[in-house]
Formats: sequence, structure tokens, C-alpha cells
Amino acid sequence: MRYLIMIHSNPRFRALWEELPDEKKAEFGRSHLALSKALEESGELVLSDGLADPAEAKCVTVRDGKAVASDGPFAEVKEHLVGFYLVECESMERALEHAARVPDALYGKVEVRPVRTVKELGL
Repeated sequence: MRYLIMIHSNPRFRALWEELPDEKKAEFGRSHLALSKALEESGELVLSDGLADPAEAKCVTVRDGKAVASDGPFAEVKEHLVGFYLVECESMERALEHAARVPDALYGKVEVRPVRTVKELGL
């Protein structure tokens, strides 16, 4: 089964990040690299990446058959997605074990959600 491990951030986490010494920031990055390597070696990593700042995002809606792109997300959104790990493992418990190893879990929220394929959805 595939699970998406989503890494969230918010203004409080950003403020904590800004106050970390450079060595702690480097350690944080090395921890992500070590987790990615361990997941690759176990054969459970499908894909992992970070996301650009929400200020660079666009939202798309379709109205009257026309696509309209707008800046997004909206300013009132405090929490946002900053990265993810897509893993394939035998259980939610195993995915939660991986999520607990994500360095961001020490400061913020890491969400785990099962991925449903088109086939599983009956489409």
C-alpha cells in the first residue's frame, strides 16, 4: 500500500527555523537525506521532494469551460505543505514509523494518508 507522508509548516515553525543556528539547519538537512537513503535502501521510497514557497503557487479553477489561474494559496492560510515522502509499505503502522523519523515532526505536524489508486476507487 502507498502512503503519502506530508510535511506541514506554519508561521511558528518558520520562526523557530529562522532562530536555529546554521549547524542545526545543516543537521536537519542531513536527517532528511539519511531518511531518504534509508527508505531507498529498504525499497519503500517511491518519491520524496520539497515544495516551493506558497507565494509561488497558483490555483486553477474552471468556470464556464475556461481555466482561470490565480495566485494562491490565500493569505489567510497559515499552515501549508512544504514537502512529502511517498512510500510503499505493508501497513499504516509502518508508514507512521517513517513519519516519526521526519525531522519536521520535532517542530510541527507530519500527516500520513493512504493513497487510493484509480483501480481501488473503482474508476
